[in-house]
Amino acid sequence: MNNNQFSQQKYLWWITFVAINGGLLFGLNMAGISGAVEMLKSEFSLTDSGLGTVAALLTFGCLLGAWFTGGLTEKYGRKKVMLMTALLYVVSSLGCAFSHNEDVLILFRVMSGLAVGTTSVIGPMYVSEISPAHNRGRLVSMNQFAITIGIVLAYIFDYFLIDLGSDSWRYMLAVPAIFGALYFLFLMSGFPESPRWLLANGRREEAMAVMLKIGGHQLVDSELPQMEKLISVEENRDKVAFAELFQGVNKKIVMIGTTIAILQQITGINAVIMFAPDIFQAAGSAKSDAMLLSMIVGLVNFLMTIVALWLVDKKGRKTLLLWGSVGMSIGLAYLTWAYAQPVQNGLGVLIALLVYISFFAASFAPVMWVIISEIYPNHIKGMAMSFSTAVSWLFTFITIYFSPIIKGSLGLSYLFAIFGFFSVVAFVFVKTCIPETKGKSLEQIEREMGLR
Repeated sequence: MNNNQFSQQKYLWWITFVAINGGLLFGLNMAGISGAVEMLKSEFSLTDSGLGTVAALLTFGCLLGAWFTGGLTEKYGRKKVMLMTALLYVVSSLGCAFSHNEDVLILFRVMSGLAVGTTSVIGPMYVSEISPAHNRGRLVSMNQFAITIGIVLAYIFDYFLIDLGSDSWRYMLAVPAIFGALYFLFLMSGFPESPRWLLANGRREEAMAVMLKIGGHQLVDSELPQMEKLISVEENRDKVAFAELFQGVNKKIVMIGTTIAILQQITGINAVIMFAPDIFQAAGSAKSDAMLLSMIVGLVNFLMTIVALWLVDKKGRKTLLLWGSVGMSIGLAYLTWAYAQPVQNGLGVLIALLVYISFFAASFAPVMWVIISEIYPNHIKGMAMSFSTAVSWLFTFITIYFSPIIKGSLGLSYLFAIFGFFSVVAFVFVKTCIPETKGKSLEQIEREMGLR
């Protein structure tokens, strides 16, 4: 590798690192509340339903954020939306930390959700647009990698903050403000706009300058003509209406992308991440031990995402999803059995949870975002990704809201059985409906799916 190539690789990894800081904040916000659950119940006298509301309303904000992100990114560009999101993370985190009643806490949790939902769309979209085809899967998966780092950090911060008194939950919820401020500073430090967006808005010279810094003349020569041709075709089309997502060839693609997004969530991952300490306490662990075990879960989640980064461009998207479905089903089957017994084997519960987390982290966690960033044609990508991600967050809301209610009324065995059922459904769906997109340019994927 010569000096120019090294410089290009370094620049590509730098802007990917900055872009996925939103994913880091995503993980911090999703898991950060886990150590505060019992304190919040006590502080605000919450029932199981009330706790579900406080926890799940972040995902309602996510739904709203994801829904509006596509239109905002098309109008204002990817970078400006990221800057707005970074500020939202800071304000919402501090608002949660200083809340003195349930209504204020809920308001700022929804605001946190707006930031997380926006991040869940803009991160994979931006990285897919700046990545060369040969390593796009790995780079897009870095967003999920950052989410797992955020989850691990959230558990670590919660573990060390949990014994600081009755207000320790405030410190836990304030942590994302620090990282949000860093994200904002990174974005202001020479972070470029997406070349695809620049081209679509008549800023060809700026787009070429970004592409040259990312991949040199080879990238410009191989991908710029295809991008310009596709954008030219799109300019002659009328503005995409929402109804077009469900018409003609778009309907099948949107159905595939949205269903895989739903299955990523309804198999239970965010409920497990958010309530992991409670799950371990139900198996007999002490509160501090439950937080420590949750850290182990977060660490395995992080390590297995590294495996996914290595495999996604080697073995392909579909293979990882199939194996992931099988492993998740096995782990959840054991947990269903274990919590149906009068006494649980703590080690068995930990191993089964780690199996479930490992297979999810190496498959659905990153690959879903890769799939939906690749299969949607460029002229509907912003709106389609927003729609699929918003529906995904709707099902996340449902999952997180009802999880403590099902746990309280029926028990954890029924909850894990539900998640296991949808893991089996996920296997069948991937086997029959998901195309392989490994190593193909976005334009090639469109041609092979009959979209051009």
